[in-house]
Amino acid sequence: MEKIAYQGWQNCYRLSNAHLTLIVTGDVGPRVIDLRLGAGENLFAQYAEWLGRTGDAEWHNYGGHRLWHAPEVAPRTYAPDNSPVTVEPHPDFVRFIQPVEATTGIEKSLDLHLDPHAARVKVVHRLRNTNLWAITLAPWALSVMAPGGVAIAPLPPRGSHVENLLPTSTLALWAYTNMADSRWTWGERYVLLRQDPQATTPQKAGFAVPDGWVAYARAGQLFVKTFAYDVTACYPDLGSAVELFTNTRMLEVETLGPLTTLEPGAAVEHVEQWQLFDEVPLPTNDADVRAHILPHVQAGREGT
Repeated sequence: MEKIAYQGWQNCYRLSNAHLTLIVTGDVGPRVIDLRLGAGENLFAQYAEWLGRTGDAEWHNYGGHRLWHAPEVAPRTYAPDNSPVTVEPHPDFVRFIQPVEATTGIEKSLDLHLDPHAARVKVVHRLRNTNLWAITLAPWALSVMAPGGVAIAPLPPRGSHVENLLPTSTLALWAYTNMADSRWTWGERYVLLRQDPQATTPQKAGFAVPDGWVAYARAGQLFVKTFAYDVTACYPDLGSAVELFTNTRMLEVETLGPLTTLEPGAAVEHVEQWQLFDEVPLPTNDADVRAHILPHVQAGREGT
């Protein structure tokens, strides 16, 4: 870990190995504001108008990767993260702790475990209830991806009508979701969402995803998140463990943990494994996902 200045912030932290580099903000956040495979481009989107700013009263989408708590509601969800964070180095990870949110009583923290030998990061998202009363929420991990790529979400295994008389998964749609929008590809086994800088309307959908992974492909590189899915748990947003959102500037790849009632002083964790791969074609259909995406997902799980 190395302390550096970055994009106008004087207190940022670079974690790197021979395969990848990530940068975390210390003046605001915490945000993983930069993620690169080798000498490649930043896989995360950034918002130039907010870079380097601190201390503002309003919430800003600086870009990068952040932690929220679901379900989404204003103003609770949009508690500002514009103050310095506490940085705790540990033998095999670094913990970044946000000051307790004044409006919610929730303390957010990120633990980053960088694999010393591979393009892999374990990210532990933690929400702690510092109130004197219980709160029901779900941890929500949002990665704001750079424009021009395609997100991939798997559907549960398909089956026959005779053997599957009951539904096997859920699909959550927002009031502005347009299933006829050309950015969506509704495959038999996979759903693709393409980020288009020329599009003028946002799109969003949520999925159960018992397979426990979601991915984003862009410019020959692949970003894969894996996570644990609990078939017995209640997830927010009509059962969504994965949500995809896009607008004209970026695409968010989001995972959510189950709804949890936190007693005073209690905490809940949500763990993602990030893995990066190079020389991966941009998928356009189910066949492309099976040929070029799924082998990396499977290989990454075997190496975790």
